[in-house]
Amino acid sequence: MSGLFQYPTNTLFNKVVPKSRITANSRPTGTVREQLTDQVAQIIWKHKLFPKALNLSSTEAVPEIQIFEVVLKGDEISEGVLRLVDRAIAFPIIFELHRAEQLCVSAAYKRPSEADRMKWMVGDYFRGDWLPVDTQRAPLPMALNLGTLYREMLQVLMPHVPFPGETMDAFADRVTAIAVKERTCDKLKAAMAREKQFNRRVELNKRLRQAEAELVVLETPPDETTRRLERSL
Repeated sequence: MSGLFQYPTNTLFNKVVPKSRITANSRPTGTVREQLTDQVAQIIWKHKLFPKALNLSSTEAVPEIQIFEVVLKGDEISEGVLRLVDRAIAFPIIFELHRAEQLCVSAAYKRPSEADRMKWMVGDYFRGDWLPVDTQRAPLPMALNLGTLYREMLQVLMPHVPFPGETMDAFADRVTAIAVKERTCDKLKAAMAREKQFNRRVELNKRLRQAEAELVVLETPPDETTRRLERSL
């Protein structure tokens, strides 16, 4: 799925957010500040998904969900800029990125910090495909509360599916771990392709096989992992 949803008219907010507001309460690096200027034409707070509008109760982690429209000057936007906006707004955000006649949805799993509930932790960003702006939007997913709605909206952007009974926190952490392990495997494969010394290639291959085994564990439901281990004994 694209992650494009049809939002109720009573959630429309449609307020332009000055870039100065985004940077006022944060300390972006010079690079990110420059990217915000060079990559973003306009930021619009498009919708506010709140309990009364959707007839859904809030949760401690998800009191509201915000939909931000980001109009790009060029073709791409850095994750650093999205993270800057996320850190400036104390609610979960779903971004709709616009370029020319296309748009795509991007978001990171955002949750209150366990150490300080006034601060938010922002995970890795996930993104749907670039689509024509007139692409038909799907109805909002069925949900029990804003927390489960947020989960459903994020999951359509994520490259994996949760295990049965897996919490959103655990699922998001596992997806991040998978991405890290996949990058490790890619680096090891590239190193093997460059390496000329046989002994060094053997060591790299051993590390690759270990990383691939760890990746399988991350991608396999716990019960199935146990069965695989039992069959190997």
